[in-house]
Amino acid sequence: MEPAAVEKENKENPNQQYNYGGGYPPQGGGYPPQGGGYPPQGGYGGGPPQGYPPYGQGGGQAYPQGGYGQDPYGQGPPPGGYAPQPGFVQPPPSAGYGAYDDPEQPKNFSFDDQSIRRGFIRKVYIILMGQLVVTFGAVALFVFHEGTRRFAAKNSWLFWVALAVLLVTMICMACCESVRRQTPTNFIFLGLFTIAQSFLLGVSASRYAPTEVLMAVGITAAVCLALTLFAMQTKVDFTMMGGILLACMVVFMIFGIVAIFFKGKIITLVYASFGALLFSVYLIYDTQLMMGGDHKYSISPEEYIFAALNLYLDVVNIFIYILTIIGASRD
Repeated sequence: MEPAAVEKENKENPNQQYNYGGGYPPQGGGYPPQGGGYPPQGGYGGGPPQGYPPYGQGGGQAYPQGGYGQDPYGQGPPPGGYAPQPGFVQPPPSAGYGAYDDPEQPKNFSFDDQSIRRGFIRKVYIILMGQLVVTFGAVALFVFHEGTRRFAAKNSWLFWVALAVLLVTMICMACCESVRRQTPTNFIFLGLFTIAQSFLLGVSASRYAPTEVLMAVGITAAVCLALTLFAMQTKVDFTMMGGILLACMVVFMIFGIVAIFFKGKIITLVYASFGALLFSVYLIYDTQLMMGGDHKYSISPEEYIFAALNLYLDVVNIFIYILTIIGASRD
């Protein structure tokens, strides 16, 4: 096509600009194909351009009959999306438990996962059973072995050392997240706390008769088992009672300070009964915190040491106040 014809064609069809830049197409034919110019007369909408084989002939499907019409790529994706290309591999689902897929980022351990919850509860109760075996083994040693009782009576400094270890380890585990989450630091602190508490509880239980201690152990076991089953089955959400329990604990501490100066059998029974009732509710509260699920608040699965510590303190305090009630009623 001559340059003058190209300029004329550009004016007539401004949407299709052709500028071969003088000297193009090459002299001597070659392009466009013989039998018609390029572009075909009438545009692309009416049919295949002249010089090209029609659709279905000439050894292949070179050009569809009727032309392409409008641009097929302007119609958007087909319904259902595009088919995957050959060699495309669907990425596997996220291996994490929540919002994070990056292995360098912390996982969101959700209590909605039943396997995580069961594993967490199993770990907490295994640790708790170990603590209780050590504690009541020490109580039995102090109650039934006269030599151990005399040794503790002659070395009263052991009582104050155990009390100091108890307070330091309990405060560290309660206030320092790194202490109760890092292994083996958390097990070391929990072990020291359990040994110190076992010694103090053994010294306190040695003041009572063996029958009273055995009775208190049996009642404590029955109460804790019943409260645990109740906490797992009830529809009442005790995790929302944290503020009420804190207020009751403050009143209980003030009552204990007053009871130091006004000693008597009646006030001792009232104080011990109030304490046993309060820590029984705390046992239900801590059990539901550990269970999670439909309850409003729950403990993180990484806090198994803290959960075991809470349950252990609840059981020990229930035992202490039941033993106090039995002892005061027999004096």
